[in-house]
Amino acid sequence: MATIVMEKIGRLFINLQQIQQLPQMLTEAAPSMPGTVRDTDVPRFFRERHIHAGYRPLHQGWRYYFLSMFQRHNETINVWTHLLGALLVLVKVAQLSETVDFWGDGHSWPMLILLASSFSYMLCSATAHLLAGKSELCHFSFFFLDYVGVAQYQYGSAVVHFYYAVEEDWHGCVQGIFMPIAVLLCCLSCLGCCYGKYRNHSLPPWVRKVGQVVPSAVAYSWDTSPVFQRMFLRLFGQGDVNVHTSDDLALTFHCGQVAFFLSSAFFFTHPLPERLFPGRCDFLVQGHQIFHVFLVLCTLSQIQASYLDYLGRRDLYARLHGDNEAAVFIGLYVVTLVACAGIATFMIGKVKQLLDSREKAK
Repeated sequence: MATIVMEKIGRLFINLQQIQQLPQMLTEAAPSMPGTVRDTDVPRFFRERHIHAGYRPLHQGWRYYFLSMFQRHNETINVWTHLLGALLVLVKVAQLSETVDFWGDGHSWPMLILLASSFSYMLCSATAHLLAGKSELCHFSFFFLDYVGVAQYQYGSAVVHFYYAVEEDWHGCVQGIFMPIAVLLCCLSCLGCCYGKYRNHSLPPWVRKVGQVVPSAVAYSWDTSPVFQRMFLRLFGQGDVNVHTSDDLALTFHCGQVAFFLSSAFFFTHPLPERLFPGRCDFLVQGHQIFHVFLVLCTLSQIQASYLDYLGRRDLYARLHGDNEAAVFIGLYVVTLVACAGIATFMIGKVKQLLDSREKAK
């Protein structure tokens, strides 16, 4: 017995020694992190309006930029808002998997597309804000990836709204054209965002914003039209009794997602509050950070609304959509993803040509 006790004490002592050595091991494993710099120390292309400090130096090793997610700089919150949002989506997937048969029930596949696209756009956004500061080519490339993520999320929104939230009369009007138009608008949105970023060096900021915002606004209006019609019916007490009853919890979440999206759009297009307090929002409370938070809330509300529609409107959507229609929408999702990736790849080629011509002109 004494031998066994001594062995356990010896193992505990060894474990305590390893714990004591952990800080030294982490210090040796991590490189020395360069400090942040001011806006005057980075090229004009990397500067954000009204953000004066907290920029990471360019052309460091990849390890530095990955580890900088734990460093205080002006992109830290942008990274973590969407990283935490992606984790919340995964938690939601685990919760829904307890009651939804994603494998055996074809009618659940549109919701699966929404979950996959929600997780993807948040991960793409976090990656762009984390790694785009390495170089000008990286800046373009990772934000083009971000725009691909946004475009495929637009598709995910369109498919759940058309599949679960649509009313029978609107379905009759747009059947056969709703999803193809949604795919086209996703691609135009991706192209507009990529081109606006590509022409960042030569176009005024407001022109670039219009080129990025207008296609996305048109796509949002079309993709959300089934929800807008349903809100209209509830507001004016028309249509099926199920639409305007006070206990329509799904529609409440739909209203929430619209409110959160419009709030996010405001902060995306207006650099507030940093415009009012230049240099005082270099780390926290930037307009883009607030935009991220509202967009995550919009997504979570949208997922919950779609889940409630999936549970409560099955008789309607099972009658409106054939048994194989969900599989077709999965195919269209792949087509959309490939097309947008192709657009981003093409625009990266244009960026390389631009950078090469600049290098030769020196």
